[in-house]
Amino acid sequence: MSVTHRHLGNHGVRVSNLCLGTMNFGWHTSEEDSFRIMDRALELGINFFDTADVYGWGGEPGSTEEIIGRWLAQGGGRREAIVLATKVYGTMKRQDTRPEPNSHGPGLSAYKIRKHLEASLRRLQVEHVDLYQMHHADRHCPWDEIWQAFDVAAKQGKIIYVGSSNFAGWDIATACQEASRRGLMGLVSEQSIYNLENRMVELEVIPACRHYGLGLMPWSPLAGGFLGGALEKHDGGRRTEENFAKRVEDKRAQLQRWEDLCRRIGHPPGEVALAWLLHNPVVTAPIVGPRTVEQLESAVRATAIELDRETLDELDQIFPGPGGEAPVAYAW
Repeated sequence: MSVTHRHLGNHGVRVSNLCLGTMNFGWHTSEEDSFRIMDRALELGINFFDTADVYGWGGEPGSTEEIIGRWLAQGGGRREAIVLATKVYGTMKRQDTRPEPNSHGPGLSAYKIRKHLEASLRRLQVEHVDLYQMHHADRHCPWDEIWQAFDVAAKQGKIIYVGSSNFAGWDIATACQEASRRGLMGLVSEQSIYNLENRMVELEVIPACRHYGLGLMPWSPLAGGFLGGALEKHDGGRRTEENFAKRVEDKRAQLQRWEDLCRRIGHPPGEVALAWLLHNPVVTAPIVGPRTVEQLESAVRATAIELDRETLDELDQIFPGPGGEAPVAYAW
């Protein structure tokens, strides 16, 4: 096991090179097992925990933050040991609230940022969030309003850093320039979908992160299980969702090459997929969302895998990217 700690982009805070995603907590993973996963993550050196106010699939929005809050409330130095991240933007239709268009719709108004931050702090049972992230760009709200809201929250001691998620390259550039104009730190991180099957962020998001010093936190690093040995599981008779099974059949030749390569180098596909992401210097920490302790430990094993140049080149052949960075990927 070789979890290491690195700077989040070009900023001073140090985080583990795997980020514990919690979207499955309370959904596919019971509260008891969620506690076990978080405790084991700390034992393995993972200090970077990510959640969102809207997480709580199978229950209601916010229930995942409540699970984390009850885990933190046990004490034992848990809160002091982690860099805690959550998000704001999405719809929060909870049973204990009256209909209200700002909460029951997406957005990043100053009103919503303040209201949802206070609610996240209550659910998490903490006084501050280390990394508060915009879950999506809000192109209907001016940056004057957004940055003022985050600046107020920082001055109140309720947040330390601000990050983004699902931003386009130009959203990252705009956000950072607008923050700089106000003398603010700006964004420190970006969460984007990024994996061997989906490499679109290589066009503009990754160059923007590198230029502005953001740490990239790829979500869905195994492409929803597609890169985690899907062909072997499918052919082994394991039950899979119909659309996923069709996807496997449609890309059988590609998956065969992928899983053959993994067998040849002696590592499970899911671990190789994570190791490939970790070879990108812009990537700070892929977000892993284990349902079990065993899945968490498998992800940690990936941090010890070194892929040689020949293997990396073969992966580029199996899963071609967009051709490099814009504009040279499609122009001169």
